[in-house]
Amino acid sequence: MMKSAPPPARQAWIATLAKAPLDLLEQQVNSLGNLPDYRFLRSPEIGLAMVRGRTGGTGSPFNLGEMTLTRCVVQLAADNTLLTGFGYVAGRSPRHAELAAVCDALLQHPDWQTPVQRQILHPLEQAAQQKRATEAAQAESTRVNFFTLVRGEG
Repeated sequence: MMKSAPPPARQAWIATLAKAPLDLLEQQVNSLGNLPDYRFLRSPEIGLAMVRGRTGGTGSPFNLGEMTLTRCVVQLAADNTLLTGFGYVAGRSPRHAELAAVCDALLQHPDWQTPVQRQILHPLEQAAQQKRATEAAQAESTRVNFFTLVRGEG
């Protein structure tokens, strides 16, 4: 049996949480105040995942190598509703995976979704856009334009 993919909105927020700098994520989560209680279904654990690539981006897949990741699964108890949140982050960061999982669970709850989007996701997305713009500007400043002069026919 094949599992269905999460909805696109959930995929987007899971990616945003996973790629966020830990210090900024921690700061934004603290701004929410008191969070509902949660328990670990899977405590943060560090492991390896195989990274696959494709030749030319579209060709045959091949195993590129392994990367370290940290995963965590929490169950949130809010208003007699049990919600499961998942956190997968690159590298060795148990706290980051835990916070990502808690935010994923909160974003599934109707009462928490708007505050979490406003106070966590939007600032993280803005920070990521600003970082991309800065990196693009730095790369553009080192760009070299090559051109060819034709020296007559001959």
